[in-house]
Amino acid sequence: MSAGSQDTKRKIKLTLPEEEIMSPGHVACLGCGASLGMRYALKALGHKTMMAIPACCWAVIDGPFPYSAAGVPIHHSAFETAASTAAGMTHALSQLGQDDVTTMAWAGDGGTFDIGLQALSGAAERNDNLIYVVYDNEAYMNTGIQRSSSTPHGAWTTTTPVNHYRKGQKKNIMEIMVAHRIPYAATANVAFPEDFIRKLQKAKEIKGMKFIHLYAPCPTGWKHATDKTIEIAKLATQTNTFPIYEVENGVYKINRKIKNPKPVAEYLQYQGRFRHLSDDEVAYIQSEVDKNWERLLKLEQAFGEE
Repeated sequence: MSAGSQDTKRKIKLTLPEEEIMSPGHVACLGCGASLGMRYALKALGHKTMMAIPACCWAVIDGPFPYSAAGVPIHHSAFETAASTAAGMTHALSQLGQDDVTTMAWAGDGGTFDIGLQALSGAAERNDNLIYVVYDNEAYMNTGIQRSSSTPHGAWTTTTPVNHYRKGQKKNIMEIMVAHRIPYAATANVAFPEDFIRKLQKAKEIKGMKFIHLYAPCPTGWKHATDKTIEIAKLATQTNTFPIYEVENGVYKINRKIKNPKPVAEYLQYQGRFRHLSDDEVAYIQSEVDKNWERLLKLEQAFGEE
């Protein structure tokens, strides 16, 4: 490296950990939000991390055995057992005296909101010492883009085709986890990696169950251009469709408040899965987003820091 390029590097303020643990040899689709999320998570937690990954996109993205792009030990578990597997790993590490190793369950929305909810609830009720990250791409993407309970109102999937698109709001997984009274729950977005990394590093220092709901666009299932992933992810928060907040010991804190939120239509327009919606349906989605945002503001007001 020349002296000039070294000087340039010194002038750049590094906002993310510099070391890359995840290797580029993964098999994710172009523009995959989940692969970005894993890269940031490993930067945040470091080499002394073990993961439980159930059936999901990341069970494939990591690469075929014996290869692995993650760079840390992984236990591939059954679809419904990410949380219980991670809990078992945590207790085994404790018995071995390896309390400096972080255990993370890394699962999709299908294996979290639906199939894995019972194991997740059990780990939360026991307050097992682990970090659970759900990368939410709002459908069962790995098995053919089927609807999950995280699929938003109005969305096309292969099981909710255009004439019978998904109706009803997605499950509020954050409130389910907060109701378990775990020490820490937070939302994060791949478009804001500094916030995600900060929350993971905070979670690493907290004993007990930690839950992070990560927004991770899927170009394949959402039918958007592969170079629009970050723009769409930003719009999700800029429109209040996906607010960024955290709840620590019952205390709510909204991390990113948008003074002049953009219209939800701006977020929807880039995604082919919403292309069939009428103006009335878009207006209905906007009204629901507004109601959910107002509810979150009231929760922060009632249960925020004094």
